[in-house]
Amino acid sequence: MANPGSENPEHSEESSLKEKIFQSAIALFAEFGLNGARMEQIAEKAGTTKRMVVYHFKNKENLYLLVLEYVYTQIRASEKALSLADMPPVEALVHLVEATFDYHADHPDYIRIICMENMQRGRFMQQSNYLRQVNRSALDLLEGILRRGKEKQLFSQTVDARDLHRLISSFSFHYVANSYTFTLLFEEGADEQAQRQHYRKMAVQVALRYTCP
Repeated sequence: MANPGSENPEHSEESSLKEKIFQSAIALFAEFGLNGARMEQIAEKAGTTKRMVVYHFKNKENLYLLVLEYVYTQIRASEKALSLADMPPVEALVHLVEATFDYHADHPDYIRIICMENMQRGRFMQQSNYLRQVNRSALDLLEGILRRGKEKQLFSQTVDARDLHRLISSFSFHYVANSYTFTLLFEEGADEQAQRQHYRKMAVQVALRYTCP
């Protein structure tokens, strides 16, 4: 079925502009944060005017909250797309850790936006019931893997999904959020791809050692 409005050139052009504005906002919020990014900058990067940004998104705060919701939605959607329920539990956990690490590494702008929200002490996240709902799937996914693994006595009975999620996320998050400082201090001149594969493998080992008895 064709997308709604796909036969209407004006509607298609408007949707395209709205998407350009949104992608520009992601890049600029990641670079400068909510306070540093200006509506004029977002408009210029999207090739439009501030008036059109306001027309589509009302104000900067509303646009920022939509970007924050989008970032988390994309992360959770990437996890659901892995189809882990059909895999043996250990294999599913390994695949989840690898995919989580890769997703963080491949989407540094998303991670920076989450860092910015933490610097604001979660001020905008508190305003969004949607964010609490959409992120629940992260624990649901791990609870399913852990339940299957515990039934087969492959995982420790005391492992909690929330704790395991924090472990996996923290390792993946640190790799991106601290990449510049850590590299300059301890890994200057190292092969970037080799280091990425090293820490990806390490993330799996840490998760398995924590989870398996």
